[in-house]
Amino acid sequence: MNYRKWILGLLVVMLCLPVWTTSARAASVQITIELDGESLSTDVPPYITRTNVTMVPVGVVSKGLGAGVVWDQASKTATISKGNNVLKLTSGSKSAIVNGASVPLDTSVQITQGRVMVPLRFVSEQLGLQVVWNQAAKHIALYSNVEIGGPSTPSTPSVPTVPTPSVPTPVVPAPSVPTPTVPSIPGAKTGKAMKGAWVSTVFNLDWPSTASAGNADKQKKEFDSMLDKLQAAGFNSVFVQVRPAADALYSSQLVPWSKVLSGTQGKEPGYDPLQYMVSSAHSRGMQLHAWFNPFRATTDASTTGLAANHVAKLHPEWIVKADSKLYINPGIPEARQHIIDTVMEVVRGYDIDGVHLDDYFYPSNVTFADDTAFKTYNSQAIATKGDWRRDNINQFIRQLGAEIHAVKPAVSFGVSPFGVWRNKKADSTGSDTTAGVSAYDDMYADVRTWIKSGWVDYVAPQIYWSLSFSAARYDKLVDWWVNEVTGTGVKLYIGLASYKVGDTKQTAEWQSGDQIINQLKYNEKYDEVSGSILFRANDIVVRDPFGLASLLSFYFKS
Repeated sequence: MNYRKWILGLLVVMLCLPVWTTSARAASVQITIELDGESLSTDVPPYITRTNVTMVPVGVVSKGLGAGVVWDQASKTATISKGNNVLKLTSGSKSAIVNGASVPLDTSVQITQGRVMVPLRFVSEQLGLQVVWNQAAKHIALYSNVEIGGPSTPSTPSVPTVPTPSVPTPVVPAPSVPTPTVPSIPGAKTGKAMKGAWVSTVFNLDWPSTASAGNADKQKKEFDSMLDKLQAAGFNSVFVQVRPAADALYSSQLVPWSKVLSGTQGKEPGYDPLQYMVSSAHSRGMQLHAWFNPFRATTDASTTGLAANHVAKLHPEWIVKADSKLYINPGIPEARQHIIDTVMEVVRGYDIDGVHLDDYFYPSNVTFADDTAFKTYNSQAIATKGDWRRDNINQFIRQLGAEIHAVKPAVSFGVSPFGVWRNKKADSTGSDTTAGVSAYDDMYADVRTWIKSGWVDYVAPQIYWSLSFSAARYDKLVDWWVNEVTGTGVKLYIGLASYKVGDTKQTAEWQSGDQIINQLKYNEKYDEVSGSILFRANDIVVRDPFGLASLLSFYFKS
């Protein structure tokens, strides 16, 4: 009898081992998550499935991401909604329903420790967030609106009679260090095609490092090293984020110094970073384009730590809180003019090669409280708020382009919108995609009008998906954008997602550098594609997954 009990007990232990092993593996991973720099807590630890999918409790989605979540126990279906997006994920199903369309899934809903767990990357990207996985640190960083990343956000992923500004635009002295003239970069099949990389400064992502705070010499050396590595890989241009959050990486009379330089917003860094960066790039024969986040005022909702001359403190009546950030209201003419003034300050004062805007216009899939502005600043009596918002951004783009070219006709002006203008389901002339958001409908960016009207010199859509991603295939989107620019004189650069290469949270096609190279080769089909811009610099020169820098060097120089 004792022998029989011993055998039964051993069987019970053996049956439980897989469960304990799985729990131990999940616990040992110790995954941390943050949204726009703020940590997200979970009552059940996230874990990674055998198919390399990170699962999180729905509480992260509802509390952390601000989405509505409803769980139907009978059908074992989680319905997640935010803005105009509705996702339905059913336990055991290999597909999800996104805004009525079926989208394939690697892993659907699971029940763990009595909690409903959902795939974090899938849900986040469908809600318009950029997801960055740090394998070494087991850390997931989520960014609202792709910061080009995001230029962000795929969605990142977006969609623009102004009165005389109340504050005159000051003239900033030109840099004292002379810089050589850099040849213009035409497009298509020449060796001078655009080969650009986005350099993110927000959250100190690419430059300067947090370790260099307040150390001008260290920051200069870091920038020089980054340029040397990019140039060795074949790049000829950098798009540097000089206005990450209504602040400046340049000497300004209108906005405060950025905190990424010293750790404190408004603190003088001891040198003029943009002047140095322009000189450093030009001395290598590279172009430097000044990248501006137009309407984002802060990366969180707090005004603590903002300098006294930050727009949120000087003009709180211009500010709208949305999705845990502060935005400058595009519906207020004076606010739009303020942003134009800050851009023109750089155009007049620095020998930049271009002005570049990302997709931070109206935030997507969130409530944006602009009813009062709609009533107050609608002199054309535009019937719907959506059309009025698009008109606000149109006015902004048109006037900014006109002012840039009036002062410096050679300075290139372009925008990096979300990769999907409109889905074919919403507009028969849209792309053959089923993306959860679109530039026209969710960011109010009518890029087609900008192209046809000639208000921009180029567009660089963020096509951050693979050649086999059914909801938004890379090749189909390149085809669509090529058709949009054909015969317009507006150049087309394609924004590529180098940040996805080697990210173990991505599908197998991103687990080598071939996806990026194959996308670049696909671009060769079209003379209309004048080059590419990769997001982002550190993924090439620091992380360098699968020797991506060498692969790019071989491709660019072949």
